[in-house]
Amino acid sequence: MGEFDARRAAAALRVLRVLLAGLIAAHGWARWYSGGVVPFGSWLDGLGFPFGLGIATAVTAVEILGTPLFALGRAVFPLSLLYSAIYLMGIALVHAKAGWFVVGLGRNGMEYSVLLIVSLLAVGFVAKPGRA
Repeated sequence: MGEFDARRAAAALRVLRVLLAGLIAAHGWARWYSGGVVPFGSWLDGLGFPFGLGIATAVTAVEILGTPLFALGRAVFPLSLLYSAIYLMGIALVHAKAGWFVVGLGRNGMEYSVLLIVSLLAVGFVAKPGRA
């Protein structure tokens, strides 16, 4: 086995962090541009959440506004926890009942969300305070 190379590991984590930021930003921007914030809020209201539109707006805002910070290595730990909580709720409310697979043997399952959460937590837990 080769010797551990801290520079390569740090570069790999940077690539993963920037990729995660892009994927998360795509969620927020797609919801925003498609006019999906209000329907998302209505859906949350229908599930019994108070202030569904406020929650939907906050989730969309943190997906759009937090991702540049995340990509630049700022506030990585708290943002990784916040994004993980958002996608954990997505699993609980939507994806778990659809099973594991997103495509193939299933549809709309939780595998993608689990991968996002584990990746977010891995990046977040190795982040240095203020920078990653």
